[in-house]
Amino acid sequence: MSNYVEMWKDLGMDLENHDNLCAVLPVAFGDVYLSQENRPEGMGFWDFVVSEIHGIRPAELVEARKNGQKVFGTFCVYVPDEVVIAANGIVTGLCGGSQFWVPDGEKVLPKSTCPLIKASVGARLGKTCPFFRLADMYVGETTCDGKKKAWEILGEDVPMHIMDIPQMKRAEDIERWAGEIKKFAKVVEELTGNEITIEKLNEAIKTVNEKRKAMARVYEARKAEKLPISGKDALLMSQIAFFDDPTRCAQMCNKLADELDKRIEDGVSVFPAGTKRILLTGTPLAIPNWKLHHIVETSGAAVVCEEMCTGTRYFENLVDDSCQTLDEAYMALAQRYMKTNCACFTPNTGRIDDLVRLAKEYKVDGVIDVNLKFCCLYDTEGYNVEKAMKAAGIPVLGIETDYTDTDAEQLKTRVQAFVEMLG
Repeated sequence: MSNYVEMWKDLGMDLENHDNLCAVLPVAFGDVYLSQENRPEGMGFWDFVVSEIHGIRPAELVEARKNGQKVFGTFCVYVPDEVVIAANGIVTGLCGGSQFWVPDGEKVLPKSTCPLIKASVGARLGKTCPFFRLADMYVGETTCDGKKKAWEILGEDVPMHIMDIPQMKRAEDIERWAGEIKKFAKVVEELTGNEITIEKLNEAIKTVNEKRKAMARVYEARKAEKLPISGKDALLMSQIAFFDDPTRCAQMCNKLADELDKRIEDGVSVFPAGTKRILLTGTPLAIPNWKLHHIVETSGAAVVCEEMCTGTRYFENLVDDSCQTLDEAYMALAQRYMKTNCACFTPNTGRIDDLVRLAKEYKVDGVIDVNLKFCCLYDTEGYNVEKAMKAAGIPVLGIETDYTDTDAEQLKTRVQAFVEMLG
């Protein structure tokens, strides 16, 4: 990625520290991904994106900004991309999945903050993530207390808009969320200088719906008895989807899905017959957090589904693209996004229903509930997850971890024992 040095300089990045990050990532990616056998050819696109993760897409965003477009950096699946796209803005995810960024985050945050938040703040303050440098505005939300306070720090030198997510899902809460989306639309219009019309919003909804449908096709292939793709590769697709152009992402996901359908037809599998099928649930796995997938898939099992924000929550449920007024469209967006079952809600029975449904659809042998350390929401909800899985007769293993590798061997021992217990 040496061709991008001048761009990184212009973005005010810490080049020396960034070089240290760039030296580590290829080795980790090679160990986890390129060591796999019989991968789908379509994964070449995502391999290339990772090899240029801080280069090719940031370069596109730099050019877009030169042409007057605004970039919105987001942290959460509740932020409606459709609104930004309707105003000719660009949405990008932000870095936050590596231990590399945690020390810089701990300079301003308590160590007892979850690693995802510490890494995100550290990536910005340490000046080692170009996406943080490129965003004209950050868009936060109120999904947890740690994030709420992190927004105050991140908003000190970049405009920050915070969307207040209701904590329940009553009719009045969905209406209030529609109001938040409407307020966000006004903010987006002001920053971009572009008016959002119902025609533009419906078109943006169609664009994002197409990406969701394409990603769902890849996940559908994972329901096959003979698995045509590893869980690690499917996770990589989901992680990159947060950063990539939505139209291109849909095209590449559909291309991959076509190949997977042909593999299923030909009986091609990347795992031996009888490999135990695991559903992962819990906190999101931001790029480059591939730790648990790698442990599971080198312990005699296969990850066939993720009930996570970097999984089914990201693409399930479409938005009505035929609304006649903006208010109708904002309500349609609110209804779709409020179907996402984050642990921040109470009660959150919808997530339990999703887990039971997905376990059946993907024919899983067991569920692993993974919680990032200090995420009290998912940690507490683990009680209901375990109870529901036991009631449904589905073996479940609860795991707490962070971004370090210090617990890798211990986790591998626990996962191997769990897989053996599945018989």
